[in-house]
Amino acid sequence: MLELFLDESFYEFLVTESQKYAAFLNCPDPKISVDEMIAFIAILVNSGYNTVPSKDHYWDQGDDLRNNLIYNCMRRDRFRTIMRFLHCADNTKMDSSDKMWKLRPLINMLKQKFCENYVPNPNLNYDESMIEYYGRHGCKQFLRGKPIRFGYKNWCLNTPAGYLLDFEIYQGKSINENSEYDKQFGKAASPLVKMIDKLPPNIQSLPMSFYFDNLFTGFPLLNELKNRGYDATGTVRENRLPKNTPLPDKKQMLKKQRGQYSYSKSKEEGIVVVRWKDNSVVTAMSTLHGVQPLTNVTRYSATEKKKVQVPRPALFTNYNKFMGGTDPMDQNINNYRIGIRGKKWWWPIFTYLIDVTICNAWTLSRQAGNNMSQLNFRRHIVKTYLTKFRSAPSSTGRPATSKFSVSGNRVSDDIRYDGIGHLLIPNPQGKRRRCAYPTCKSQTRS
Repeated sequence: MLELFLDESFYEFLVTESQKYAAFLNCPDPKISVDEMIAFIAILVNSGYNTVPSKDHYWDQGDDLRNNLIYNCMRRDRFRTIMRFLHCADNTKMDSSDKMWKLRPLINMLKQKFCENYVPNPNLNYDESMIEYYGRHGCKQFLRGKPIRFGYKNWCLNTPAGYLLDFEIYQGKSINENSEYDKQFGKAASPLVKMIDKLPPNIQSLPMSFYFDNLFTGFPLLNELKNRGYDATGTVRENRLPKNTPLPDKKQMLKKQRGQYSYSKSKEEGIVVVRWKDNSVVTAMSTLHGVQPLTNVTRYSATEKKKVQVPRPALFTNYNKFMGGTDPMDQNINNYRIGIRGKKWWWPIFTYLIDVTICNAWTLSRQAGNNMSQLNFRRHIVKTYLTKFRSAPSSTGRPATSKFSVSGNRVSDDIRYDGIGHLLIPNPQGKRRRCAYPTCKSQTRS
């Protein structure tokens, strides 16, 4: 299932860009093969569930740390070389208007794969996700109270099962096209409209309903989506409601019994706004759902000292049902996040893209009827790739002894004790180096 997203063209792309980067640095060609790149990615995936103090410990000589599957697949220095030259874009084609230009070709490639393998679902969740990062970069954000407070903010469009259909990493003030969307819908909601614009026509033509929280909800966004033929539902903040909305004040609703609600519907836009008293007062708006049918939800009553049934409008029932798409994806990624760290600012995003791709493949596998857990899914990928694409040398190096040396040294005793102070110099013909003494005919192995 993973090869639907990470196919041979993906690894060939990484190999090609890595070779270009080595040439850009004026370094010798690392000669990375596709098999080595596949094994490299598999080692990264392994670090998500098999954690050691540092990446070098996978090749440690001690039986308590060394990973034999990795040790027999690739040498430590070869892994370091691939990690050093790994690249996703051509440095000679920098786009100063895009802060993510280092990863843009890879992002576009994965977006296309996500759309090609998308199983149509009428309900989509739009929310934010955080990519952990503690270094310095202009796109790094700080969100107080979040599980991941420091890092890159990623706008995500998910199905309720957690499949990531589209995404965009937040870069601050928009300097690209469609900046009018930022003024019309706000910086948080405008990426959703841009995503819809860039979706393939076969997906744009589907009947879709979007769900989001109060960070994004507003009358301009719901009107725009309705004009495009889509429905939308979301909780809304008090200051985003028109002042003439005929709803009771929140202070008045707090005095009412739990389960009470009030609603209004705009005649022109057809947007329903419902205010409901639960443990607190919550307000939501929708172009699809209304109050009916009412359903009951179980709550504990402190006055009656028991659980009671509280009526709940249909808008909130459907919102709770379809809202959670991004959060399960975040949870699945954080359970087995790639543990090998790098020093480049784009490395956390690169490993995040690998993790979210595996999460998408695992989600499709479960929808196809495979009940394999995510851990076993990742282990199956690692064991298959590290066994199939192993490239480690058959021996550990040159033997420690020489048949010409009684003392056990690699250089024969005849040369070591011949009384000539050998001094190696380069050979003008470009052959092996030789001794500088004119009458000496000895040559080295190098």
